[in-house]
Amino acid sequence: MDFLQQDRISAAGKEKQQASAAVRDNGQTPADFSSIYSKDLLPAAGGEEMTRGFLQELVHILLSYISKSSQRSSKVLDFHHPHQLREGLDGFSLELPDQPENLEQILVDCRDTLKYGVRTGHPRFFNQLSSGLDVIGVAGEWLTSVANTNMFTYEVSPVFILMEEFLLKKMQSIVGWSADVGDGIFCPGGTISNLYSILVARYHFYPEVKTRGMGALPRLALFTSEHSHYSGKKSASVLGIGSENVFVVKCDERGKMIPADLESSIVAAKEKGLVPFYVNATAGTTVYGAFDPLNAIADICHKHTLWMHVDAAWGGGLLMSDRHRMKLQGIERAWSVTWNPHKMMGVPLQCSVILIKKRGLLQGCNEIGATYLFQTDKHYDVNYDTGDKSIQCGRHQDVFKLWLMWKAKGSQGFGSQVNKCLENAEYLYEQLQRRTDFELVFKHKPEHSNVCFWYLPPSLRGLQPGPDRDMRLHQVAPRIKGRMMEKGSLLIGYQPLSDKVNFFRCVFSNPATQQEDIDFLLEEIAQLGEDL
Repeated sequence: MDFLQQDRISAAGKEKQQASAAVRDNGQTPADFSSIYSKDLLPAAGGEEMTRGFLQELVHILLSYISKSSQRSSKVLDFHHPHQLREGLDGFSLELPDQPENLEQILVDCRDTLKYGVRTGHPRFFNQLSSGLDVIGVAGEWLTSVANTNMFTYEVSPVFILMEEFLLKKMQSIVGWSADVGDGIFCPGGTISNLYSILVARYHFYPEVKTRGMGALPRLALFTSEHSHYSGKKSASVLGIGSENVFVVKCDERGKMIPADLESSIVAAKEKGLVPFYVNATAGTTVYGAFDPLNAIADICHKHTLWMHVDAAWGGGLLMSDRHRMKLQGIERAWSVTWNPHKMMGVPLQCSVILIKKRGLLQGCNEIGATYLFQTDKHYDVNYDTGDKSIQCGRHQDVFKLWLMWKAKGSQGFGSQVNKCLENAEYLYEQLQRRTDFELVFKHKPEHSNVCFWYLPPSLRGLQPGPDRDMRLHQVAPRIKGRMMEKGSLLIGYQPLSDKVNFFRCVFSNPATQQEDIDFLLEEIAQLGEDL
């Protein structure tokens, strides 16, 4: 860490440097910052030294946090109830002052914000589809914060605009589209990416909607599986199509869309006077991690002239793996694809992409041509002013952290990362099969890194399946989760689904997780729930 230490404290020398480090290790900040305020930092005259010292202290806090997040002896979270945080803890207050506070307090606030939050980079955080803490990705996020520019025009964001073009082309080629087709844009999350797919699909079939509105269109219908993400219905509501016009297609036991039911749903919609236009297929469902039969769905879409979208927000990362990419066979036949690198590829939140097969649709659908931004008489190629393809104006430079990580890992590195996460899922699946105190939600080997299971306390192991057992089992996962959060030992999600009572859903997307963490997970759940 010599590069962080140089120029730290020149006047007092080594003795003051050691004293400052000792103070920091005790959870305090150097007393020098008690009389320094934000007004003393750059761009204030002579503020360079103060700025360097402040940022170096901040880096120390961040490095300490990153280090502790990797230590299994540290907690995943230091849980406090909302009222406790609202009322303030140990000098940490959420109240906003009228007068400025000094930088010593600001550093304390930074440290406490991390302290009372959740360590999503911890090897034993299994709660969400996005986890892990990639140092290169963090570096990318820092750089974009310093650059603090916008992704709407080439004139203010030349390098990031070109990076986006290269990344989109790379991802399109991995999906299986030829080089002369394809478009896309980075979005603030998979829900917005999925919304774009419906927005563009509607414009493709009914371009008049842009100027005349939904009143000029017939009553539209779209189709998605019962295991798909809720963003389908949410997007239909936002876009004025209506959630009641989203037809929910049945899935098999494994959670895959049943093509025959999709076909019958399309026929039923037409018989009701609706006009089908869009089908959402899922590659990696949120709970089961299932992959819909993409080729069969593509055949149906072709037969009925429907837009086929693949929501691969969770499963898209498997395209990076030579071992697992065959699970997305048929994705190249889709007209649009959602892919979230902030999930399986471990890019820091947020990093989501919508890919559109037909070039020009995004621009035609969304452009308004604001002349204060998108002048046509600029001295460079204005095709690189990509902001009018977006429904946003301001847009963060999410491209850089993914670009930097891709440079650092290569495609093969991402593939190895994906393989390891799925190996962890297979290991958990095998351990659950061997134990009598756990029960799998379904017997099939996991396709993705999702593994769903119940813990059976001793009091339930002798009960026959039925309403009484289900009622009692439904309460087990929430009780264990509450104890788990209070203890801070690990985090894992739970939920009911259809006729299945609350069960645990473990997902692996953190390359730091090892088999010892999976063993710990099972033993900890058993210990926390043994008396239930």
